[in-house]
Amino acid sequence: MSPREPRAPREPHAPVVMERVAIVVHTEDRERALRAIARAGVVELDLRTAGSAETDELRRAAAAGVVHERLTGWVGWMPRREHDALTAALAPCGGAVAALRVPPGAQPPTLMPGGTGGTSRTLVDTYGVVPYADLDPARLAAAAYILMFGMMFGDVGHGAILVGVGLALRAGGIRRFRGIRRTWLFVTLAGVTAIVFGALYGAAFGPTGLVPVLWLDPMQEPVPLLLAAVALGALLLAGSYATGTVNRVREGGWAYALYSRSGIAGSGLFVSLGLLAWGLATHVTPLIAAGAALALAALVLIFVGVLTEAGGGATAILQAGIESVDSVSRLGSNVVSFARLAAFGLTHAALLSVIWSGTTSLWGSGLGYVAAVLVFVVGNVITFGLEALIAGIQALRLEYYELFSRVFVGEGRAFRPWRPDLTPSPTDDAPPAAVPSPHGPTAASPATASSPTAPQAPIRKD
Repeated sequence: MSPREPRAPREPHAPVVMERVAIVVHTEDRERALRAIARAGVVELDLRTAGSAETDELRRAAAAGVVHERLTGWVGWMPRREHDALTAALAPCGGAVAALRVPPGAQPPTLMPGGTGGTSRTLVDTYGVVPYADLDPARLAAAAYILMFGMMFGDVGHGAILVGVGLALRAGGIRRFRGIRRTWLFVTLAGVTAIVFGALYGAAFGPTGLVPVLWLDPMQEPVPLLLAAVALGALLLAGSYATGTVNRVREGGWAYALYSRSGIAGSGLFVSLGLLAWGLATHVTPLIAAGAALALAALVLIFVGVLTEAGGGATAILQAGIESVDSVSRLGSNVVSFARLAAFGLTHAALLSVIWSGTTSLWGSGLGYVAAVLVFVVGNVITFGLEALIAGIQALRLEYYELFSRVFVGEGRAFRPWRPDLTPSPTDDAPPAAVPSPHGPTAASPATASSPTAPQAPIRKD
C-alpha cells in the first residue's frame, strides 16, 4: 500500500502547519520584494540555483521568478501562521501572497514548534527529520532514553555525581562547556534515574551498604533483572508500535496502516507473540489459540501489503514470503535485544563490587589506608566514565534500531527558509532596472535611501 498526500498536522506535538504559496509582485519591484522576503525569513522558495554572495543570490532568485506581462511570481512553502505577516511585509512593494493547493505526492518541509534547541529534539534530529505528517516523538524518546540509561547505570553515588554535573552545566561556570549548557536538564534527569535504580539495587559506589536493597541485588539475582529488562523492552516496543500505527494512519489512512509492518499488521503480530509467550508460560490453551490466530491474520496482512507494494508476480510473492518470515524473526530478536539493559547493569554492579572488595581488603593501618582510598577513588572515577559512555551508547542504539525503526518508515525534509545574509548595499535603493528582466530593461523609479544599520523596504514613488 502506498501513502497518500499527508494531511496538515495541527497538534502541538506535530510539525508546524505549512502551506504552499505563490508570491506575486510587479516586475519592477521584484528586488525590493525579494529583500522583504529575505528579511522576513519565513518562506522556502523553489529556486533552481543558489549563490553565496547576497547580491548574486538576489539576482538568481529574481531570474528564477516566473514572469507574465508586468508581474513576477515565485512559489514555495511557508508556515500558515506567518501568512498575514508576510502579506504585510510585501504591502509596500505592492506584492500579494496566495495559498495554493498542495501538488499530488508533494511532501511539505518539516518545521518543529520548539525549533532545534532541546536535547530531546536533538535525539530525534540526529536520527533524521520527522516526516511532515508524523507525530514528533521527541519527549517520549527522551523519557525512554533516560529510563534505559538509568537501568544500566544504577548507582546512587554515580547518579548523584551525574546530577552534580547537570547542575554545573546549568550554572555555566565553566566556559569550555557553555556550548552544551542546554543539556543540563537531560543530564540531571539521567542522574536522578540512576539514583532511583541504584536505590532499587542497594548500590552506592558499589555494595558499600550505605543504602539498603529495595528490590534486588544484580549480583545475587541476575535472572529476575534479565526478565525485568525484557519486560521493559516489550513495553517500550509496544509504545513504538502504537506511535508508528498513528503515524501510518496520518501518512496514508487506515488502509495504509492496516497492511504496514509498523502499523496495525505489525502491532497485531507483536501482540500475538506476547499472547503466545503468556499462554505457553502459564499453560493456558485459549491464550495460545488466540495468539496463533492473531499471528496468522497479521502475517496475511503483512504478506498482502508487501505483495501490493512489490507490484505482483512471482518475484513479488517470493519477496512477500521472505519479508513475512523476517518480520517474525526480527521481532523476537528485537525483544531479546533489550536484555542488554540487564547485562550492562550487571557489568556496572560487578565492576563496583570488585573495586569495593579491593578497597576493603587493603583497608588497614599505615599505607593500607592510602592504598584503599586510592583504589576506591580511582576505580570509581574510571568506572563512572567508562560505564556512563557505554550506557549512553547502548541506550542510543536501542532507541534508534529497536524503537525509531517502527515509529518512522521514511524521512522528512527540513524547512529551509530563503534568507540570504542582507548587508547594507546600494542595491537596496537601486532602480529596478538593476535587476535583469527577461523582457528587457524597465523604467527606473527613484527610491529613498534606507538606514545602513536597519534596512527598510524603500517607498515607491510613482
